[in-house]
Amino acid sequence: MSEIAPEAQLTAQSSPGLPEELAGWPVCTLDEAHLGDLELLTSGVFAPLDGFMGTADVAAVAERGTLADGTPWPFPVTLDVPADAVPADADHVVLADQEGSPLAVLAIRERMAGPDLEAPGDPLAASRLVRLAGPVTALRAPEHGPFRQLRRRPEDVRDELSGQQPGGNVLAYATRRPLNKRHIGQLRHYASQLSARLLVLPLVTGPADVVTRPEALVRSVLAARQYLPSGALVVPVPLAPRHAGPAADLNAQAIAAAAYGATHLLADSVGATGLDLLPWMQAGPKNGTLSLPGVPIPVIAAGDWAYDPRSEVWRPLALIEPGAEQGELTDSELGALLDSGTTVPGWFAPPGVARELRRARPPRAQRGLAVFFTGLSGSGKSTVARGLFQALTERGDRSVSLLDGDHVRRLLSAGLTFSRADRDLNIARIGYVAAEVARHGGIAICAPIAPYAQARAAARAMVTEVGDFLLVYVSTPVEVCAARDHKGLYAKARAGLIQGFTGVSDPYEEPRDADLVIDTSTMTRQQAVDAVLGLLVSGGWLAASPEEPDEANGSAAARAAGSGVRPGPAVRRL
Repeated sequence: MSEIAPEAQLTAQSSPGLPEELAGWPVCTLDEAHLGDLELLTSGVFAPLDGFMGTADVAAVAERGTLADGTPWPFPVTLDVPADAVPADADHVVLADQEGSPLAVLAIRERMAGPDLEAPGDPLAASRLVRLAGPVTALRAPEHGPFRQLRRRPEDVRDELSGQQPGGNVLAYATRRPLNKRHIGQLRHYASQLSARLLVLPLVTGPADVVTRPEALVRSVLAARQYLPSGALVVPVPLAPRHAGPAADLNAQAIAAAAYGATHLLADSVGATGLDLLPWMQAGPKNGTLSLPGVPIPVIAAGDWAYDPRSEVWRPLALIEPGAEQGELTDSELGALLDSGTTVPGWFAPPGVARELRRARPPRAQRGLAVFFTGLSGSGKSTVARGLFQALTERGDRSVSLLDGDHVRRLLSAGLTFSRADRDLNIARIGYVAAEVARHGGIAICAPIAPYAQARAAARAMVTEVGDFLLVYVSTPVEVCAARDHKGLYAKARAGLIQGFTGVSDPYEEPRDADLVIDTSTMTRQQAVDAVLGLLVSGGWLAASPEEPDEANGSAAARAAGSGVRPGPAVRRL
């Protein structure tokens, strides 16, 4: 969901490149997905669209796969912002990137209640969203995002392709995952069949499979280019995943490919895309090509391929002797290899791609991590967090930072109150700092109360873009926490002297996604610390010391704590 800064108004002084008439209009800071759609609208990739869709167009797309005027178009392109973001009488809004640079102006032709797209667990989210529709006018070229020098305008790519091979075929492949040897074999095969030049489109808006970050995706695709036919072009495209699912994703990829000059699009197999292509295949495609409604170019279904160990090549499954084939590594299998530091097999990925995979996803023992404690005041989370910090600094094999709740309140979040908004902002700041620690390969130990699930999820999302995140729930009962309270805060809260006190007059949302649950009322401080250390060792983030064997459920000391320790639903993996 995009954010708005009603108090931020453009002036000729603050934005000298803007026309004078824009001064005073509200400024909307777009999120990553909407920034991607805006760039595709203003660059012409989404032609004939000239802006974000209104009610009639959205309904027509859903009902018959066309715009309201009958023009074929297969998926909605919409803009949702906070309901109080734009004054009801505003007829224009300036659309800015996340650094505040104004990119375009939306002329508001329609304003309607937005559906609950961005926060499915929040029943109030729908009432807080509004959908704005209307044409957009570009103010300047975007400068955000990785590999900007490779993000060429569609007409420039079309001119290059047509100039070098007038009237020739161009086979495009859009991807959110690094190219392995199966992809490379398929691209070489189908490009040869079509006598086509290759156009590879890394999709850099939204998470990338396996490597997470868009810059890592582009690096891995560039590493694979040397194994593709000469002249293959790589053009990153800011196409976000579509909310409507795999079919809309494939349609959007085909629309983008055609805009850049492709004559065909290669689509992964059913298993890889999650999309069942069988209905279109039964319609009678020729040579494995499909015609999808509203899509201007044919789509080639790659079919099932496997590795043939006897010939040491990837090829269609039908050409391999039954039982001799070797299947592709799943994402979880590949992730396990990278997590442990095991070499990626040569039959799966060429050396250059394997290097980029290891670079993007180093072994857990070298990867950044946030250990995020949550629990009531007095639960013992700060005590255990300090003990873990001391234990890790004594080991000396990982860089570690402690972000304790009280210290953060005095320094990082000074001036914040205990309102819901300020509490969420406090956790967001902690999550941001923890993500920066993890980005550089360190371990961040965080120990706030963090009573709200949505704020904890946001912190997890920030960290897992660059590293790993473990949530440790300190589940000490509130009665024990109150008995430990030397400051008398629980007593004051129960007497009504303190308002909004977590566990008394303000709720604590018990985590359902904790990786470890500990109850310090039934265990010692050292047992609790050992339980967390056991999780770090068993998960591969720490090496086991000689006197501390690697065990699946933690150390012997943790087991000795009995019911005080229990694993969460699952240890999170990137």
